[in-house]
Amino acid sequence: MKIEYATEADYDYIIERDRHIHQPLVKTKISEKEVFILWDEEEGSRVGWMRYGYFWDNLPFMNMIWIDEPYRNGGYGKKVVHHWENLMKQQGFDTVMTSTQSDEHAQHFYRKLGYVDAGALLLDTQPLEIMLIKKI
Repeated sequence: MKIEYATEADYDYIIERDRHIHQPLVKTKISEKEVFILWDEEEGSRVGWMRYGYFWDNLPFMNMIWIDEPYRNGGYGKKVVHHWENLMKQQGFDTVMTSTQSDEHAQHFYRKLGYVDAGALLLDTQPLEIMLIKKI
C-alpha cells in the first residue's frame, strides 16, 4: 500500500465516494493537503482516501476514512490512521481527534487504535455522534 496526498487528478474519485463534504470544498482540501489517497501498489489503483481538518482550528481532526468495498478489512484504514498520526506528531501536535456515529462499527475500530471517548454531540436527525481523542 502507498499513501500520498490527493491531487487534482483524484478529484473525481473523491467526489464519487464522499457524500459528507460540501463538494466545492474538496478542491480546497486537496490544495491544503488535507486528503490522502490510498493506493494498491500491485494493481496501481486507488483503494480509498482519508480526509482531515482541525477542530477549533488547532486540534487535528480526522473527518473521514473511506476504503472501497473489495479492500475493506485489509489493514488500509489502520495504516492511514497511523500515517496521519505520525505526520501530526511531526508537526508538533500531541493530541488528535475524530468522531463516529453511535450506530457505526467505526467506534470499535478507533478504540482498538487507542482512541478514547471524549464526549458526544446529539443532532435532531442523526444518531449520537461520539467524539474520540488520542494522545500521540
